[in-house]
Amino acid sequence: MAEKEVKLMKGNEVIAHAAVRCGCDGYFGYPITPQSEVMETLMELKPWETTGMVVLQAESELASINMVYGGAATGKRVMTSSSSPGISLMSEGTSYLAACELPCLIVNCQRGGPGLGTIQPSQGDYFQACKGGAHGDFHLIVLAPASVQEMHDFVELGFELAFKYRNPAMILADGAIGQMMEKVVLAPQKPRRTDAEIEAECGSWAACGKGTRRERNICTSLELQSEKMEKINQRLQAKYAAIEATEARWEEIDCDDAEYVIVAFGSSARICSATVETAREQGIKVGLLRPITLYPFPAEAVAKLAARGVKGFLSVELNAGQMVEDVRLAVAGKAPVAHYGRQGGMMFTPDEALEALKEKFLK
Repeated sequence: MAEKEVKLMKGNEVIAHAAVRCGCDGYFGYPITPQSEVMETLMELKPWETTGMVVLQAESELASINMVYGGAATGKRVMTSSSSPGISLMSEGTSYLAACELPCLIVNCQRGGPGLGTIQPSQGDYFQACKGGAHGDFHLIVLAPASVQEMHDFVELGFELAFKYRNPAMILADGAIGQMMEKVVLAPQKPRRTDAEIEAECGSWAACGKGTRRERNICTSLELQSEKMEKINQRLQAKYAAIEATEARWEEIDCDDAEYVIVAFGSSARICSATVETAREQGIKVGLLRPITLYPFPAEAVAKLAARGVKGFLSVELNAGQMVEDVRLAVAGKAPVAHYGRQGGMMFTPDEALEALKEKFLK
């Protein structure tokens, strides 16, 4: 058995290593703090000399997302990464990708906003990522890593889900996870798919050259006939319903007997795991539900806890209260739901989260 390759590296750095190792064909991006190490690491790795992966710094975020559009249209595994303001600039292209049903991977290492804000970590892009993020009725598949290892693993998973559903996928991290250093087990190197393999897998829709057994494929998001555009939307909504029914992922910590449940994702969930330990030491039965997929949101898991008789849910986020809306929808009035968060790049401590829970439910 081959020995596992274990390294100590930043979350942003491991995104680059994972992209190369999973057979990514192309990365197109533009630097912005706190995620610039993704492209910097790719430039150091020089994968074009080993795997043939294209790595290109575009002239802007608008250019990079449209390069992703072009690469995705040919059935290639392509990706980009940015941080909050840059993701906003990409929003039009993201909507086009969703409308064309083109698979790709987008990494957002969030920073505090609104506006240019700060380079410190935030989770203020939940609405943007999970409620479409641009014009029209569409969804991204959204993965929320809580460790450097998950930053690595979710690159492969993101591409897998993107191609399974022909839909853009996003890794929604933040500056804390992106800059954090941890040990990570690196995946073995996978070969990039050959043109013949891409034709076999994606030839029914991709613009990868006119085959001998089909008409040419055209990837466009434009349809001027309302009747046809409605049918496209109906097909998309059916796909999103299938994603919601089958792809929700989450983790539960000490929820079996919990009287109160904290719902938190990403770096907030890491902090709240310590909150649960402290609460248990004080005799307070607290559990943690960590959504791994933010879209689809694990509503059924939350609903089951509410139906079991949990006395209160606290949504802990680095924002003014965004995921809490999905928690309230899932709880459906069966228990009180409150929010606690910090903003502008400020982090909270485990004790502060526990004090918030006591203030809202135990006084």
